[in-house]
Amino acid sequence: MKDGKTTKTGKKAQTKAEYNALLAMCPSRQLLDRISDKWVVLILCALAGEASEESGEARTPKAMRYSELARLLAGVSQKMLTQTLRALERDGLLTRTVTPTVPVTVTYELTDLGLSLHHMTRGLREWAQSHMDHVLANREKHDARA
Repeated sequence: MKDGKTTKTGKKAQTKAEYNALLAMCPSRQLLDRISDKWVVLILCALAGEASEESGEARTPKAMRYSELARLLAGVSQKMLTQTLRALERDGLLTRTVTPTVPVTVTYELTDLGLSLHHMTRGLREWAQSHMDHVLANREKHDARA
């Protein structure tokens, strides 16, 4: 039993060493690059039900069609939305469900993994929204000195 525990502890330590994002060749850097993308954060917010936040409704994750996401995410190109959704599906953060109707219905929904990431990135969105005035004032001061 002790050997099993030592092996588990050793594997955990090895995994931590392998996934150190501060190291140049760490594969978790690719994941950080993906999840820090603004479109990823906004797609996660949309699928987590934050679009209804302004109406006072409770936040409930829901499946959404591509066209709903495109309308909701002002400024996203078709190409960027498609690429981002494919990447999130590949990483297991959302599921894509095709329903054989006429025309075919395709919906996207957060997985448990995607929802857990949303809980983390939601704070970034909220911080950006609540501190934007301060950041803009600092930019103005900085640019005036230049």
